[in-house]
Parts: sequence; structure tokens; C-alpha cells
Amino acid sequence: MKAIRRFTVRPVLPEPLRPLSGLARNLRWSWHPETCELFESVDPDGWRAAGRDPVRLLGAVSATRLAELAGDAPFLERLAGVAAGLDDYLRGDRWYQEQSGQGAELPDAVAYFSPEFGVTAALPQYSGGLGILAGDHLKAASDLGVPLIGVGLLYRHGYFRQSLSRDGWQQEHYPVLDPNELPLSLLREDDGRPSRVALSLPGGRSLHACVWQARVGRVPLLLLDSDIEDNGPTEREVTDRLYGGGSEHRLLQEMLLGIGGVRAVRAYCRISGHPEPEVFHTNEGHAGFQGLERIRELKHTGLGFDTALEAVRGGTVFTTHTPVPAGIDRFDRELVARHFGDDGELPGVATDQVLRLGGETFPGGDPNLFNMAAMGLRLAQRANGVSTLHGAVSRQMFAGLWPGFDPQDVPITSVTNGVHAPTWVAPEIARLGRGTAGVADTPEADIWAVRRTLRERLVYEVRDRLRASWHQRGAADAELGWIDGVLDPDILTIGFARRVPSYKRLTLMLRDRDRLTELLLHPERPIQIVVAGKAHPADDGGKRLVQELVKFADDPRVRHRIVFLPDYGMAMARNLYPGCDVWLNNPLRPLEACGTSGMKAALNGCLNLSVLDGWWDEWFEPDFGWAIPTADGSSDEDRRDALEANALYALIEDQVAPRFYDRTETGAGAGAGAVAGKGADNGDALPGRWIEMVRRTMTTLGPKVLADRMVREYVERLYAPAAHAHRALDPAAAGELADWKSQVRAAWPGVAVDHVEAVSATTAGGSAELGSTLALKVRVALGQLRPDDVEVQAVAGRVGADDTIADAQVFPLKPAGGPDQAGRWVYEGPLALDRTGPFGYTVRVLPTHPMLAAADLGLVALPTEATGEGAGLLMR
Repeated sequence: MKAIRRFTVRPVLPEPLRPLSGLARNLRWSWHPETCELFESVDPDGWRAAGRDPVRLLGAVSATRLAELAGDAPFLERLAGVAAGLDDYLRGDRWYQEQSGQGAELPDAVAYFSPEFGVTAALPQYSGGLGILAGDHLKAASDLGVPLIGVGLLYRHGYFRQSLSRDGWQQEHYPVLDPNELPLSLLREDDGRPSRVALSLPGGRSLHACVWQARVGRVPLLLLDSDIEDNGPTEREVTDRLYGGGSEHRLLQEMLLGIGGVRAVRAYCRISGHPEPEVFHTNEGHAGFQGLERIRELKHTGLGFDTALEAVRGGTVFTTHTPVPAGIDRFDRELVARHFGDDGELPGVATDQVLRLGGETFPGGDPNLFNMAAMGLRLAQRANGVSTLHGAVSRQMFAGLWPGFDPQDVPITSVTNGVHAPTWVAPEIARLGRGTAGVADTPEADIWAVRRTLRERLVYEVRDRLRASWHQRGAADAELGWIDGVLDPDILTIGFARRVPSYKRLTLMLRDRDRLTELLLHPERPIQIVVAGKAHPADDGGKRLVQELVKFADDPRVRHRIVFLPDYGMAMARNLYPGCDVWLNNPLRPLEACGTSGMKAALNGCLNLSVLDGWWDEWFEPDFGWAIPTADGSSDEDRRDALEANALYALIEDQVAPRFYDRTETGAGAGAGAVAGKGADNGDALPGRWIEMVRRTMTTLGPKVLADRMVREYVERLYAPAAHAHRALDPAAAGELADWKSQVRAAWPGVAVDHVEAVSATTAGGSAELGSTLALKVRVALGQLRPDDVEVQAVAGRVGADDTIADAQVFPLKPAGGPDQAGRWVYEGPLALDRTGPFGYTVRVLPTHPMLAAADLGLVALPTEATGEGAGLLMR
């Protein structure tokens, strides 16, 4: 029989053990080994059965064991020490406080919105890289002391759990999550009532949500939950599943995240006394409605829409994570319109103003759709991609929002993602780095021994997970004796694990199955591959890719050398990254925005074998791994896959495997010494060149991929400037800026570049000497504007065959006197000729204002072909 109601009976801890509750409720335990070791000592078997979750452990431990621990003096001493360490971590000054004490003008608080957060497997509120990145962002912010408030949704079914059918087809399961069994607590008002937020829906309905809190070290994470009795059945299901449901369901989720999220932050700050955020960071477009809610708040104080918009934009940061338009949420304009205005949310904010912010007014856009990324960019004064290459791709993709500007001038910068080392580094690797010498001086034999230990641990975990998977697929124990021989702790191990959209090319390795089989079964240099990944429940194409891989891995000829593990998640990843020797990534370039799984692997001494995409394009060096050649120019996708698959096989066969199995007695250099067969166990022989690559990866690449570095960059390059703009854009300043923008837009058709000439230069036959100076004189019409309203610039650099300027430098020009009789102004300035080869310049006129961000208005005036002299010069 099934229970008609479910609830949780919490244990009552004896008084001496009360600090255990506080330790379990703060998710710092998930990246703090000493705390985990303490909980494991409570009940080692129970700790494993609870999936390393302290809340579940304490809910299952017997009263007898608790009483025993309450009288165990050594345990209580350890408990007191760990609890004191947490208290010091939460209260002591850290990097952020030190920066502020040294005079840095930093925001009082930052609100960080994301549709998913991957903090720990014990709080399954993530689907993939976006959520893991958000979780690492919160943890790093906590370690650095950044006063962040995380904002998301609590999904009662989380994402899905994955299993396989007998024929390898992905199966989805949605376990019900009870918040009372998770490391969460309700946000309550001073009188003890649960705090609530509410949204107005069409037809007089309402969407209510309670607010759960998770403590991520020093950072509060607020999760909104609509599954409460105040709601009707439809509204209760709004937060049922991550990325589930139809279009209106998704819109309601994003309205609750953005609008309800701001209201939850206001409630939290009022109740807790936490400083109000000065900066709002939107992690992808899903939370973009938070800007509209803040506009509504300001309009409620009497500000006009345009003034409120400027005030909101100054304190907003938008991060895009997708390199393809298909990755952006887009809604039917009529659906959005129905949920806003006086009959829905944001009364007082005109529906057409809402729709204009999300309108696809750019070339190729669909006027019938509302684009969440477009709204996010229009509501933010600062925006970034998540790697240098992705920043460039984003500038190209969103260039239509800044008409008249070349993609390189689009105001989207980049902050390359990072990963939280304490979460992802294996304890054995961490101990190597903490030694007196550090990894740089650790003996080769010690590094190699640790790498083998981690590989062996992965082998045993793979066998356990594979056996469990086959049981779910209906196999009996009598069929599974072969699993005891799956993988080998002395064979080169390649890992591939990620979501399964088509562009990540899960099955590229299967392009030539005979060749892959030869690599797996090579008599002297075999490889073994561990694969994991989930396809979206609605993506049958992705599911077919999973099935194709599974069927190959089921083949008795190779099933001991290649495995597919279902239900990829944080718990699996913690052993998968450290246990692999090589991390494989072969997306279609440039469709991988960043790709942080390879970063986690690198922190553990795993070498990357990847297409030059995302972060690998930025930081690849031969010391750290291998770059898979790509056929970017090929318009035939099938041919491109064939070429890149062959390049992958060749790299493994000719470079990766030979280097792993190249063993010498000393382990130094390439050596002509013994080449090991399977196992490569030649006594003291070591793969010296491989170990040196491991060492360089950990010591040189490792510091670059850290989330600490990433969050520092956000603070210094985005949060601090956004806080400064927020403070400067008080109602009066915001109103002045809004009025000025309106005037400039109206007057801009009268702005033109009338004439450009080079007054003097050392030129001969169209050439100029390196080091000489070109004096420019530019005549411009400003119409109703004044020189203070514009900046006239020369833009110069090398030019290609089509006269496009590359590696451009900007030289500001200054007005020379007043206007002529026709009202035109003359601007002059020098142009230094500092490079050889084909060189060119142009000029442009841009609006300028002390509070205007670069290219903010999307207005630019350029010369016409009839403006003046040609711009091309040949340098020598």
C-alpha cells in the first residue's frame, strides 16, 4: 500500500551533538574534507548509504549511536574543532573585505540569478554545465567573501534520473523531492509564518511561492517553490521540473524566477538585515524579468519608464552562455502580452514597453517572438560571454542589437569560466599540492602512483555502476560475470561525459568503428573509454545518439574496454574526472561556449584532447594536451565529421597512446627504452614525458581554470563598475541620461562625416614610413547636437583584401575651433603609423556622455565613399 501523505520525522540530537545540525545545514561540508570525515565517523556504512549526505545520515542514525557519540570525548573534541572552523570561515574577513579595506569601491551586495544551481548531489537542482557553473560561482564567492545572494527555483522533481532499457534507449525517472529532507530551511517572517511571494496572472489568478534557503558557506541561496496549498493545481506545478513543460509553463517559471526572485531578495534582506543588492547578475536569459520587476519598483516611486530603465541598467550584469540562437528561450509575443499589463504582472508598466525590450528588431529576427536574451542585453549595461572565443561569437550573434557597429565593437566582453577546486580536486591530488615541495618538485614516481590509484578507484566504481545499470536493464547476476573484467587500472583511460545535444557529437568516436575497435584492443597500446551523458527528455535525436553508443559498448568484443554509465551527475563526476588520463571533447567548433568539464579534469592531472573551442582555444599549449584539428571551412557536415574523426583517431594512435606507454627506467625524456604492453608495468619504468605533461597541467594550467580567478574578474571588471554606475544613476542622473538619450536619438539623422583628409604625412606613391605620423582633419555635421554630445574617432589597423580593418586601434580626434558658416565642425588629430604592411583607417562619430557605456545607443556615423581621400596606405 502507498501512503496518502508523506512527512519527515527529524531526529533529536543530544545537546553535545547539536553542532552537527549546523554543520549539516551549511553546504560548505560538500567541499570541506574535514567536515565530511567527521560525518563519516558518525556511521561509515550509513554515510555511504546516505550518498554522502549529512542530512540524510542524521535522519537515519540510531538513537543508540547518537547517545554513544554524545559521550565520546575525542569525537566531541573533533566536532568542536570543525564547528569552530566553520564559524571562523563564516565571520572572518576574506579577500573581498581586504579589497574593500584597501579602498576598492565594491558593491554592498550582489544578487545572482540562475535557473539551476549544481552545488552538491545532495541538492539535485541542476541539469548540466550552466548549473554546475552557478554552483561553483557561489562557492568561490563564499571563499572570497563576496556578499552574493543566489536566487533560483526549487524543482520538486529536480532534473530527471536516467536509466537504460534493455535495448539501450534512455529512460527518464522523476523522483519526488521533499524539501524537508534536503539541506534547506524555510524563510520565515518575524512572527514565524513562512514568507511568501506572489505574482498576478491573467483572469485574476495568482501564483504564490514560498522561499527555501540553502546556506552555501557564506552565501545564501534562495529557492522559490510553487508547490504550496495557496496555489491551484496548475500553479502548484510551475516549479515541478527543471526545463520541463510547454511554452506557457516555461514562461511562468521564468516570471517566477525573475520577478518573484527580486521579491524574494527584498523579503530576505528585510528579514535578515542583509544589505540590499546594488548589482543584479543574470546568469543567462531565463531570469531576465528581474530587470522589469526593478523597473516596476522604481515606477512605483514616481519615476518614468525611461528613467527607471536607465537606473536599472546601470546596476545589471548579463552573462550569455549559448553560442547558438537555438539555445535562447523565445516566446510568442501574444503569450507574453497576455501575462503583463494591468490584467497581469507589472501593473503600471505598459505591455508595449515590455514587448519592445524583448523584440527581435534585428535583421533575421522574428517580429512575432519575444527573445529573452535580447531583453537581458537591453536591460544590462554590462554583458559578457564565458570564454574569449565565446565573447567573439556572442558579439557576432547579437550584433543586430547594435546596428551600424562592426561585431568587434559590440559591447559584450568575456570572463572565462572557472571551476571550484575544493569541490573537484581529488584528496590525493590536493595532498600532492600541499606537500613541502608542491607538485612542481614532487618525484615522478609519486605523481604516477597517485594517478594509478585514482584510475584504479574509477575502475571499481565503473564496475559497480555498470552492474547496477544492467540490473535495471533486466539482466540477472548469472549474465554479468564479465563485468569483473571491465576496464584495467593500468590502461590508458579516456573520459567523455556531458549533455548530449547533437553539436557535442557524442558518437564522433564511432565514425569508423573498426578503427576505434583496433585502438581499444591494440596489443601493446590499448585504450579504454568511459562515456556518460544525458539527452534532454524531449530530444529523441539525442536519445538515439545515446542508444548508438550503448549498443556499441554492449558488443562482447569491446565491452571490457568501453562503457556507457547512465545518470551522469556530480556524484559520478567526482571520481570520473580524477580517474581519467585523457579528457575528450569534440564539439562542432565554435559551438562550445566554454566546456568546464575539461577544466575539472585538468585540475586532477588529466590531459585534455579537445577541439580548439571554448576555454581550450584560449589556453591550449602542447604541454597540457592535444588539439584535435578541425575542418571549420567545410559546408558538408558529414565530410567535416569524417575529417575530424580521422584526425582524432590519428592523434590517439600516433601521439597520445605512444606517449602514455613510453616507459624508461628513469622516467625522464622520450627514451628508446622499454615499451610496455597491456599494463605497462616494467618495474620502476615510468612514462616521463607523460608525467611532465601532468605536472605542467597542474602547475601552469591549473591556476587559470579556477573559479576564484573567475569571480575576482567578475568583481573587478563587472560588479564594481556596475555598483559605481548604480550609485551614480540616482533618480536625477538617470532622468538626465534618459532625456539626453532621447534627444540624441531624435537628432542623430543630422550627424554626418562630410570630409576626411590627410593634411600631412611622409608618403610616397601611397606608401608611408614606419614611425611617421598622419595628421587627420575631419569635417562633421552635428545637426542639433553639440561637440560635448559626441566623440569623433579615427580607427586604424591592418587591412585585408576587402579593406576590413583588423586589430583596430582607436585615436580620438579633437575639435579645432567653432563651427563654420554651414554649422560643420572640424576635428583634428595625429594617427601614428606603428606597424608595417597594408594599413588603413576610417573615422566615425559616436554619442558620448559621462554615464554612457560603450556603444550603448547603437548609433554611429561613418564616412561615405564620397567623403574624402582614400583610407588605404601601404606601410614599409
